[in-house]
Amino acid sequence: MSGQSITDRITAAQHSVTGSAVSKTVCKATTHEIMGPKKKHLDYLIHCTNEMNVNIPQLADSLFERTTNTSWVVVFKSLITTHHLMVYGNERFVQYLASRNTLFNLSNFLDKSGLQGYDMSTFIRRYSRYLNEKAVSYRQVAFDFTKVKRGVDGVMRTMNTEKLLKTIPIIQNQMDALLDFNVNANELTNGVINAAFMLLFKDSIRLFAAYNEGIINLLEKYFDMKKTQCKEGLDIYKKFLTRMTRISEFLKVAEQVGIDRGDIPDLSQAPSSLLEALEQHLASLEGKKVKDSTAASRASTLSNAVSSLASTGMSFTKVDEREKQAALEEEQARLKALKEQRLKELSKRPSFATTDTSPVSTTGGTINTAPAIDLFSTPSCSNGAVKMESDLFDLQSTFQPPMQSASSGLPVATAWAGYSAPQPPSQPPAGGLQVDFESVFGAKASGSNSLNADDITGGILKPTLAGSNLSSNQQPEKLVSDDLDSSLANLVGNLGIGNGTMKK
Repeated sequence: MSGQSITDRITAAQHSVTGSAVSKTVCKATTHEIMGPKKKHLDYLIHCTNEMNVNIPQLADSLFERTTNTSWVVVFKSLITTHHLMVYGNERFVQYLASRNTLFNLSNFLDKSGLQGYDMSTFIRRYSRYLNEKAVSYRQVAFDFTKVKRGVDGVMRTMNTEKLLKTIPIIQNQMDALLDFNVNANELTNGVINAAFMLLFKDSIRLFAAYNEGIINLLEKYFDMKKTQCKEGLDIYKKFLTRMTRISEFLKVAEQVGIDRGDIPDLSQAPSSLLEALEQHLASLEGKKVKDSTAASRASTLSNAVSSLASTGMSFTKVDEREKQAALEEEQARLKALKEQRLKELSKRPSFATTDTSPVSTTGGTINTAPAIDLFSTPSCSNGAVKMESDLFDLQSTFQPPMQSASSGLPVATAWAGYSAPQPPSQPPAGGLQVDFESVFGAKASGSNSLNADDITGGILKPTLAGSNLSSNQQPEKLVSDDLDSSLANLVGNLGIGNGTMKK
């Protein structure tokens, strides 16, 4: 199987819809591809552990959920991702794992999909046990043995006797779980198990370095211990010799799979005479008969043993420092590549400050001094455009009523309401509405044009009638009105004529 499966793509798409970038990255790091998790996904998850707004329990739960998959590839890569974050991520990730009662329950995991699934399932069970033990160790001592300060003033070298006798067995349990991975060079056949082995290899170097310093501290205090403490210390030292043989075999596998010889530390065995001296000292405390040994001989034996173990510790420390330096150089190279890529992207973008058409350019063309457009101003007319003659919202204080043409009487179009009468040649009197009282009260005859003198609406409200041109001999009592004012005026005139007739 190669490439991402359809299930991988669907799962990643589901997390894209829900907006969970962390869960989506976990899915991408633990796909069905038979290769180790991609570095870009691991780097992103490491960055997430350093962000305070990232939910660490959610991140851990996403990894635990992936271990429930039936595919050995997905489960194995989930364990590798978890291990990577425990080693390189923020310490609060390990703290959360240590606070959980249970981590990986994979002691019965078995992928029956093929022969490779059967083989890899064995290493998955062993690997999960080591990660569980690593978290338990942190819970018991509240620090990671692979990250403690080392040297003469290191944590394990300065620990008192009581605490030392309780701490070293915890390191031994974690070391046992690591060495129980028990892989041979011919079993490292794919990128997934190779990635797991590399993490275990780095852990083994740091863990054994702390283990070695604890033993040095134990030996320096051994001849000053009480009988019960000496008994515990002797048992711890014997187990150390056994694990030293096993770690040597583990490092040989690392050399066989192509790890550089300079990255593999040298192990210096303590002289066998030291074990004999420790046993004789305990026997003497128990009252047994032992060979006579001087304090000078014991001191010489102890000094030689401590020197050998210190040499081993220096070798492990140098390898660890070399790895840290290589990681630092790799990170610097990555940052340099990112910087160069960023500069290339910026150089491809068009420059807006040096073109001739730019309004701020002073080197090429002329400066654009066109005034800014006011979106809220009244649009003006220019270049021969017809300007609006009237504004419906600009009401005049006085009206000049149009006069109907005496020749034709037909309305013409205007901008006010659509139609109005054409203007007569004579200028109408200014000053608003004019009423001819002499015509109303009979002093002067009303002409046909006087009927339209008060038409302020331009003839719009006047109905079109046949024979609208009235003759001069038409009876004045006939009510022909264009608006309310002229109707009232004609009504008053009729009443006045009637009264005059009655008087006669």
